[in-house]
Amino acid sequence: MHKNYYQRTTCRLCEGTNLVKVLPLTPTALCDAYVTSEHVKEIQEVYPLDLFLCRDCGYAHVPYVVDPTIIYRDYIYVTTSSLGLSKHFQTYVDEVLHKIKPLENSLIIDVGSNDGTLLKCFKDRGMRTLGIDPAIEIARQATEAGIETLPEFFTLQLADKIRNDHGPATIVTMNNLFANIDNLIEVTKGIKKLLAWNGVFIVESFYIADLIHNMVFDFIYHEHLSAFSVKPLVSFFNRLGMELYDIDRIPTKGGSLRYYVQLKGGPRSVSPVVAELIEYENRLGLDRVEIYQVFSEKINERKDQLVSVLRDLKRQGKRIAGYGASATTTTFVYHFGIHDMLEYLVDDNPAKHYTCSPGYHIPVLPSDNIYERKPDYLVIIAWRYSEPIMKKQQAFLKQGGHFILPLPELKVI
Repeated sequence: MHKNYYQRTTCRLCEGTNLVKVLPLTPTALCDAYVTSEHVKEIQEVYPLDLFLCRDCGYAHVPYVVDPTIIYRDYIYVTTSSLGLSKHFQTYVDEVLHKIKPLENSLIIDVGSNDGTLLKCFKDRGMRTLGIDPAIEIARQATEAGIETLPEFFTLQLADKIRNDHGPATIVTMNNLFANIDNLIEVTKGIKKLLAWNGVFIVESFYIADLIHNMVFDFIYHEHLSAFSVKPLVSFFNRLGMELYDIDRIPTKGGSLRYYVQLKGGPRSVSPVVAELIEYENRLGLDRVEIYQVFSEKINERKDQLVSVLRDLKRQGKRIAGYGASATTTTFVYHFGIHDMLEYLVDDNPAKHYTCSPGYHIPVLPSDNIYERKPDYLVIIAWRYSEPIMKKQQAFLKQGGHFILPLPELKVI
């Protein structure tokens, strides 16, 4: 074992050992480890990043587990920094309350509650709330803002303590976090312990079928240990005495699913959508190696196209910058190998301004800087947000600048 990470040799869901590498990706530094100028001389560790498939249950995952305290204790990402996510959570709460109809003052627990944005929406609708998040500073700020948040990693022991102190939960939510957990069996047992007899566990997570279809390969990074699909999860919950009974399709994160899980034998009947999605996954061949091989070839094709265009522009003496400095930027820049072609990155998130990118230490500037520095070309690395970015920066085009959209198809605008 390496000092800061280890490689899992068993499936997180079924504990099988029949694992095969299906999507080789370039090793990267930690995706959100942006550094300030005083740390620029320090070399950041690079970790392997490949997607594997469990041939026994069809679960896609990254087996390289970096010590979570390195990633999360000083975490800087906050929900409100993601475009449209606060509004998404308002809608989320409306839909969940309509579906589950909890009594007023029911206990809602959010595991990985971050700055409390989601829980605040529940609290405003008359619910009791409790957040759990290991990022000490973010948890402290959320508590100060009125959303009680425990600064802890979620464990079976913590679940016991919460149940004793607060009683059973009507709803436990986990948004874009279930995929980040290594010990899924223990954590799910803890969730089960928190739930009231008629309680519901709601998981929102990016969907591997949509990731492949929408070419969102850069959503694979070290925080994201799992790329879930329905079929393996149905078996997983079943083995732990729980039942996946309903699913919503959600547009966030390049395509996500919202899973509703109850205790086995719970009061709700299983929606036909569960069987429909399993049938869809079987047709796609999500549990087979071939779909990932085709995906890998497509990604590398786009990489070759982009590198060729950028090299050509560099030869002509053109100045190139990148737009976007998020977690996905790291996977993108490393795998496409374009770090030495970008003079700097720009981003709209103030928390990233005047930092340097993970590993390669490309400077990050506020997006207004494109009007002072006047690059000839901007590669939209945050390509899933290309429409709002281009709309916001129309003046850049008017002053003669060009946007390069690398995915899903290469376009120069």
